[in-house]
Amino acid sequence: MENPAAELARRLAAHAEAVCRHYLSKGRRQGRYWMVGDVRNTPGRSMYVRLSGPASGPGAAGRWTDAATCEHGDLLDLIRLNQGLASLKEAMEEARAFLGASPSTTPQPAERTGRCQLKTEAARRLWAAAGPVAGTPAEAYLRARGIWRTRFPALRYHARVYYRADDHAPLRRLPALLAAITDLDGRIAGVHRIWLDPDVPALASVPAPKRSLGPHLGPHLGQGVRFGRASRDL
Repeated sequence: MENPAAELARRLAAHAEAVCRHYLSKGRRQGRYWMVGDVRNTPGRSMYVRLSGPASGPGAAGRWTDAATCEHGDLLDLIRLNQGLASLKEAMEEARAFLGASPSTTPQPAERTGRCQLKTEAARRLWAAAGPVAGTPAEAYLRARGIWRTRFPALRYHARVYYRADDHAPLRRLPALLAAITDLDGRIAGVHRIWLDPDVPALASVPAPKRSLGPHLGPHLGQGVRFGRASRDL
C-alpha cells in the first residue's frame, strides 16, 4: 500500500504547474521547468521545478532543486517550506486542501478531466467525514432563517471545513452546512458548502461564504441537491 505522503506527492506532481502557479507565483515557466528565486517565492532563477517527467526516479515531475542553497525535494516538501509549516502532517493537510480547491489555470481537456476527478474525490471525502445536522450550528442556522424541517439525507454538518478567501489568504477551518450534489443515479458529484459563524446562527463573516466543490456544471446535466422525489408539479 502506498505511503499517504508519497501518494500526495504523486498527486501534486500530476498538477505540478498548477502547484507552482499557486505557491510560486513570482516565478515563470521556461520549457519543462518552473523557475523562481527560492522555495519561499522570492523572484529569481536559482530554483527550478520539473513540470513533466516520469512518476518517480531521475527527472521525475514535481522534483525541485535550489542551486543556490542545495535544497531539494518533492512538491509536498515545497508546500511545507513555502507555507512555513512545522510538520509533515500540516503539509499534508494543506496539500489535500489545495487538491480539493482545484486552483485556477487554463487546463487542457485531459488535465481538466483529471481535475474534475480530483474535485469529485475531495467532495466525496468531505461528505463522508460529515455528520447529521440535528443539534448542530447548521440546524440552528436553518431555523434562524425560518426553516424548521432540517433533517434531510441531502444535508450534513462538518465542524471544521477548510476555507480560503483567495489564493494568497491563509487557510482557515470553519463550521459548515453541507448539501450533497448528486447525479441522476444518486452518486455524489459534488458538495455545496455554506460556512457558518461559530458563535451565532448566521453565515460566516467571510467573502463568498457559499461555494460548491465538484464538477457539477457544464456538460454534467441532471445534477442537483435533492430533498425528495419530484412529482409532475413542483
